[in-house]
Amino acid sequence: MSRVTAYLHPTCTTCEQARAWLAAHKIAYVEKDIREHPPTVAELRAVAAAGGDRKKVLNTSGIEYRKQGLAAKLPQLDDAAFFTLVRTNGMFVKRPFVIGPSVALVGFKAESWAEQLAAK
Repeated sequence: MSRVTAYLHPTCTTCEQARAWLAAHKIAYVEKDIREHPPTVAELRAVAAAGGDRKKVLNTSGIEYRKQGLAAKLPQLDDAAFFTLVRTNGMFVKRPFVIGPSVALVGFKAESWAEQLAAK
């Protein structure tokens, strides 16, 4: 049984690093293509809460983020509208995005991943 769900993109180099790390540490996970199956609003909220800021879930360097002009739009949105909008396009979400029981990770940092995944 998998402990976590990892939202990854097939051509993302950071996602490749995350896959390799998960394999090396024998962490069972279910992989979902972030573009085809973006995280749910509840998952986005959980990771944002763990990071202390809803902006932590955003892929602010992404093409889609810039093309849509989200930097100007998002600050004006309440939480419900913010998370609903981010959910509409998986490319708005920073990746890798990993969620599970007592696990909420966005971006790949081996130290953080070890604290939340490997140590348990």
